[in-house]
Amino acid sequence: MRANILKRKLSLRIKRKKRIRAKISGCATLPRVSIFKSNRTLYVQAIDDVKAHTIASVNGKKLGIKSNIEGAKKLAAEFAKSLKAAKIEEAVFDRNGYLYHGVVAAFADALRENGIKL
Repeated sequence: MRANILKRKLSLRIKRKKRIRAKISGCATLPRVSIFKSNRTLYVQAIDDVKAHTIASVNGKKLGIKSNIEGAKKLAAEFAKSLKAAKIEEAVFDRNGYLYHGVVAAFADALRENGIKL
């Protein structure tokens, strides 16, 4: 029974992801910021969908940052630095099918606080 619940949750997240991706896209001047969260860590990347190229990325596992609200704020600060190094100050946020609360919302808010417009 537990496996069925997990499959259902994953299928619903994938449906939300496809629905979101049908509406948003990134380019070189306005990249798509995509977040992936696991139970242990967070991964974030800025993507130019026109060229199918990753502009900037941050791996929470390499930085030793956990997948919680405090970790999301630290990761957002590091990601903002890498975006500013690539001369990007505005982006489109792709929550990747996750609900906009908790870690995902904390990351987006911290990114805005660090000077990136979403």
